[in-house]
Amino acid sequence: MKKHNYSAGPCILPQEVFDKSAQAILDFNNSGLSILEISHRSKDFVAVMDEARALVLNLLGLEGKGYQALFLAGGASLEFLMVPYNLMKENGKAAYLDSGTWASAAIKEAKLFGETVIVASSKEDNYTYIPKGYEIPADADYFHCTSNNTIFGTQMKTFPKTNVPLVCDMSSDIFSRDIDFSQFDIIYAGAQKNMGPAGTTLVVIKEEILGKNGRTIPSMLDYAKHIKAESMFNTPPVFSVYASLLTLKWIKEKGGIPAVEKLNNAKAELLYNEIDRNPLFKGAANVEDRSNMNVTFLLTNPEHAETFDKMWKEAGVSGLPGHRSVGGYRASIYNAMPIESVQVLVDVMQALEKAI
Repeated sequence: MKKHNYSAGPCILPQEVFDKSAQAILDFNNSGLSILEISHRSKDFVAVMDEARALVLNLLGLEGKGYQALFLAGGASLEFLMVPYNLMKENGKAAYLDSGTWASAAIKEAKLFGETVIVASSKEDNYTYIPKGYEIPADADYFHCTSNNTIFGTQMKTFPKTNVPLVCDMSSDIFSRDIDFSQFDIIYAGAQKNMGPAGTTLVVIKEEILGKNGRTIPSMLDYAKHIKAESMFNTPPVFSVYASLLTLKWIKEKGGIPAVEKLNNAKAELLYNEIDRNPLFKGAANVEDRSNMNVTFLLTNPEHAETFDKMWKEAGVSGLPGHRSVGGYRASIYNAMPIESVQVLVDVMQALEKAI
């Protein structure tokens, strides 16, 4: 039976990425070697890294605008540390928006480096909405936000206008919607949501903001050193970068981010319409802040959970249970999720309504 993978991450990827990755594991570029064993300094892999970094900037509309793309290790969680190390001055200040679990984790790391101002938080309401109407201190070394909150199913629809460097964790909605990416000075994202398998993290940096904080930065945590080494300062996560390149090519072939966004909007509309129409379900996040990537919802009567769980499992749905912080269900409908799979879930929800 076909599985409909709603996992929040590691998550669904395009079938052609699986197929080409599988072939590369057996024989990469007809070299007689696996992608898992080739030298990261080989001509073939250097070409992969160069193409992947260039394609990132192309898709984001940042070519020729002073940005560099890096593929690093350590996950987005390491970026919680690298961002303040590279941007916060000695005795400096950083500003953060607390909109979810991962934003809170980033704040915890920043506090190790200096004054960390939380400009607004939705924690008291279990992060069911995106805070708005806050002020960013003009003397902050940077402002950090999280564009999409995977656990709670909320998403920033607009970003603040500010004169301080703007940093955004886009781990769960990178490449999913067409926005002005040039408004950001640093974008980072773990690969395992919309770009590739776990193991690499994309970091996009406007070079001019680096080297201004007066800190001595350990080599492995210094963005400037990684840029100078063209994302090869140490052995990169070769397979994850290769699979990410395949996914980036898939996005490009689809028509780029605008085309992918159109499909994502259709999927989200289909599922949210059913949640709002069906009296057996209700959304977990505030309507105006609903994520197009992670749809969180609850049963209006928890006693129906056993029946519903049996039905969606029988339909081949996988990875639907919500995070323990929210409960209920979470349908992660990332770029590679076909609308046909969303329809399967909607059909199950309607079947439950008829059965009750």
